[in-house]
Amino acid sequence: MTPGPGVDSGLRIPLDYERGFWSRGLLDVAGVDEAGRGPLAGPVVAAAVVLWKGVGVEGADDSKRMSREEREEVARRIRDQAVAVAVGAASAREIDEINILRATARAMERAIRRLPRRPHHVVVDGLPMRDLTCEHEAVVAGDALVHSVACASIVAKVCRDRLMTRLARRYPEYGWERNVGYGTEEHRAAIRRFGPTPHHRLTFGLEQLELRMGRERVGRSASV
Repeated sequence: MTPGPGVDSGLRIPLDYERGFWSRGLLDVAGVDEAGRGPLAGPVVAAAVVLWKGVGVEGADDSKRMSREEREEVARRIRDQAVAVAVGAASAREIDEINILRATARAMERAIRRLPRRPHHVVVDGLPMRDLTCEHEAVVAGDALVHSVACASIVAKVCRDRLMTRLARRYPEYGWERNVGYGTEEHRAAIRRFGPTPHHRLTFGLEQLELRMGRERVGRSASV
């Protein structure tokens, strides 16, 4: 694979962090971030992105500062221009079984392991992940400060949004194509009316008892 057309200038987030490792000969720096810690439904999805030395992706930014259309476009550039991109996820059931923090670490671990080779360095957004088994550095607000982490945040968000949009066709009552599983009033009202699906997190918000009662009432068995 050869470097894409990205340039190390005029980027929304500079490559300063990565340069510190590239200058020491550590070329495979994997930025890692997740999407979906807070929703009431759906998996948590993590992405790992390794960039070419000195090559950024035009338009990459903290995914929260971008529109859906911008994220889709930049995600395509990232996949075209990065050395490697990998994605991992942990299901709603796993989140209920082991809690969201451990499930997030599990999703990140899966993404890192799916890279074609072990990275020289791993940087994650936020605080250190105690349950992440590989050595890593954590940067608070990394998705706004570290270029490769911003790229990972975009890929994770786009992948998760696409998944929730697909699930919305199976469960049209919940508006997931619009709220992607977050606790909007529309989504909460649908849960109260129809009960939860197998993709709802029974340990999350919206009065846990209501969710459990709803599951017993609806008794759906479909899964991804």
